[in-house]
Amino acid sequence: MAGTGGGRAAPTGRVGPVPVVNAANALTALRLALVPVFVGLVVVSELARPGWRVAACLIFALASVTDLVDGWIARRWALVTSFGKVADPIADKALTGTALVLLSWYDRISWWVTVLILAREFGVTLIRFWVIRYGVIAASRGGKAKTAVQILAIVWYLWPVPAGAAWVGPWILGVAVVVTVLTGLDYVVRALRLRRPVR
Repeated sequence: MAGTGGGRAAPTGRVGPVPVVNAANALTALRLALVPVFVGLVVVSELARPGWRVAACLIFALASVTDLVDGWIARRWALVTSFGKVADPIADKALTGTALVLLSWYDRISWWVTVLILAREFGVTLIRFWVIRYGVIAASRGGKAKTAVQILAIVWYLWPVPAGAAWVGPWILGVAVVVTVLTGLDYVVRALRLRRPVR
């Protein structure tokens, strides 16, 4: 995601307004545009046709890479905009959320996993708005690890993995669920601490 932890942290050192049309925002827009392409490939594949599954997995991986690159560009060249701050987390959740819903729809992962992860993601977003008057909760290493392991789990279930290696998937997904829950609780604790001094 552009910047870290669901939003672009405003860098310093730039003079003058930042143009909305820039490389970081272009990558964010590309990620949004790839979501329907990804959905189309998954639907065509029905997660049963290896060739289409590979194509869907590669599109998802490409979109996930733009999440890392646009953040680096935004920080490196001070290309933070209001559009990027709003569009970046939307693109992240649209991509990951869509992938999880599709994997559950085609019975690759349980629905409770998808609901739990999506509830955590939207819950953290609400928490950020809840404390925004008091400060910004910076992304933690745990949050970055959560994103990485979620992406790894989704890629694993999208790729036509040989039957003999299928047992690895639940372990990766299990780690993703645990890290997702723990980092969600961490956000709650940090939000309460952020508000407490004001009270």
